[in-house]
Amino acid sequence: MTPPIIAFFNNKGGVGKTSLVYHLAWMYFDLGLKVIAADLDPQANLTAAFLDEDRLEEVWEGSNDGSYNTVFRCVKPLLSGIGDIATPNLEKIEDGLSLLIGDLQLSGFEDELSSQWSDCLDRKERAFRVISAFWRVLSQAASIDSADVVLVDLGPNLGAINRAALIASDYVVVPLSPDLFSLQGLKNLGPTVRRWREEWQERIPKNPVSNLVLPKGEMQPVGYIILQHGVRFDRPVKAFQRWIERIPHIYNTEVIQKQDEIVSTPSSDPNRLALLKHYQSLMPMAQESHKPIFHLKPADGAIGAHIYAVRDVYKDFKDLAEKIAGRTELVLPNSQLTLEPELK
Repeated sequence: MTPPIIAFFNNKGGVGKTSLVYHLAWMYFDLGLKVIAADLDPQANLTAAFLDEDRLEEVWEGSNDGSYNTVFRCVKPLLSGIGDIATPNLEKIEDGLSLLIGDLQLSGFEDELSSQWSDCLDRKERAFRVISAFWRVLSQAASIDSADVVLVDLGPNLGAINRAALIASDYVVVPLSPDLFSLQGLKNLGPTVRRWREEWQERIPKNPVSNLVLPKGEMQPVGYIILQHGVRFDRPVKAFQRWIERIPHIYNTEVIQKQDEIVSTPSSDPNRLALLKHYQSLMPMAQESHKPIFHLKPADGAIGAHIYAVRDVYKDFKDLAEKIAGRTELVLPNSQLTLEPELK
């Protein structure tokens, strides 16, 4: 049985989505789960967060014999017309935390995914193999790694790659910035995801191969997360607060279609999973160390007030991880333990 596949998606870029997935992957690992972080964004930013430049060069410039299977190399046989998906070869970050490596070449799969979408309606076997490729790669990876959860990072667009990736997902979390662009993006995202779900349900019965298992394409909305760079949320700027107050209504009407649901205040919105602060100088410190903010130590430069900030970040992400887990059937073995970072 495939574990929950949770996609993090917003068709607007620059909201901090990749950093969010990176930190949640580490948090779920800390909380005792076996985690796969899957990079399905052709920009491969999640991969760059996990791996240093030398390792990236070794993987991307290395042999194509499957020893360093990126997500693109997993689907390349389908693109070349010489076979089905290749077995994923995961990058082990820790014992229990693995990465399905992203690939800048993945953008070359976009046209194929686009053309095969309509061919599913004509009951063509190859079309179903192409459209379900991401799900089958993720399912294989989860089986190989005995994973408890798969977290998927997607690029910021409404193209064919993201359609196939969302069809592969059981749940969708929407990261947002409190600005006009995120609100407009949300108005596009909700109806588009809904349409993709309906169109996939129409295609599933047309699968001509009885033993080709397909994703259900549930992509159930879990909620949204507000991330803001450069704004102190203990003293919110009025302009940003204005956008924050508009998010619940738009999410209700455009994403989950509950037009009649009234939210008294943004903080009481049950669909809001978290409001995360900008962590100022801690973020570049974490990027330099190739570790999540809540693993930073004095040796990494986390001294003075930073020590307390690291603890705050840990609590923020632990709370968020638990909230998402509660909505996605995840059981957290270490959730009740005190796992605050040792800052010695």
